Amino acid sequence: MLEPDFTVTEATRAHRLCVAPMMDWTDRHCRYFLRQVSSSAFLYSEMITTGALLHGDVDRHLAFSTEEHPLAAQLGGSEPADLAQCAKLVEQYGYDEVNLNIGCPSERVQRGAFGACLMAEPDLVADCVRAMREAVKIPVTVKHRLGINKEESYDFVANFVEKVAKAGCSTFFAHARNAVLKGLSPKENREVPPLKYDYVYRLKQDFPSLEIVINGGISSLLSIEKHLLQVDGAMLGRAAYHDPWVLADEGKTRPDVVRAMHAYASRQSSLRHVTRHMLGLYHGHRRARLWRRMLSDAARLSQNDPALLLEAMEAVESGNFPENPHERRPQAEPV
Repeated sequence: MLEPDFTVTEATRAHRLCVAPMMDWTDRHCRYFLRQVSSSAFLYSEMITTGALLHGDVDRHLAFSTEEHPLAAQLGGSEPADLAQCAKLVEQYGYDEVNLNIGCPSERVQRGAFGACLMAEPDLVADCVRAMREAVKIPVTVKHRLGINKEESYDFVANFVEKVAKAGCSTFFAHARNAVLKGLSPKENREVPPLKYDYVYRLKQDFPSLEIVINGGISSLLSIEKHLLQVDGAMLGRAAYHDPWVLADEGKTRPDVVRAMHAYASRQSSLRHVTRHMLGLYHGHRRARLWRRMLSDAARLSQNDPALLLEAMEAVESGNFPENPHERRPQAEPV
């Protein structure tokens, strides 16, 4: 196995802690919120198809707040020329990185001939990466699975990584599961195929000069620390969304975050679009359900008054709000 000509130093290992791109979730309001929780986690946009950028509203898809850095845009597509053109747009908008989706298993994405099905076409993926690399100066990275359907061999993913790395990609985000392209929903694809962390660890052993970031089933600081003994970084998905405090900076408090989000929400046109991403902020807190209930109150949200955030924080933090016995839930409840 040939080792690609890269040298990964601590300066280039920017992905020790990342939040995965998640459709319908990691929009700009979600990312701004997560940045208030963590000052350093690398954040990712939802997957944006090349067609959406080439034929749609570019600003709607790519606009973001400068506070969101470090930030990457994830693209979905399989035409090198289209991906190169879209990568240029990503760079022009000021993103720190452009990421190529080779991991999404949904049938809708398969019909577009991109996502996880491209694991079977490493030469095409290499052409895509090469075209993007030639078009932009920002890093081009790839998020992928370990295999597709019943292809379980380590050599399959190792061959994929080797070919794509030779095209100029030095950072790989490995979701430590196969993608089952027929018979499983996207949700089932995140849960049913077994996790094979040992394959991702072996990628780092076989390609030590590449930056290898592990993804899949990671939900606690303890598991993050364990993985970082073997690979360069850890990427959290739904665990970070439902329990964002797992990302929190040392010394940060939840009221700090709420006050920052109150100021942010005051500048936005829809309070509902902001609060829907904040429901997990008090996950594990004895009044977590009260927090979620207040932030989901349709009547209050229709008033579009950001003061709701401060009121909910005061109710949860002070304990002055009348407590419903059903508000309580165990502190150690898993994500």
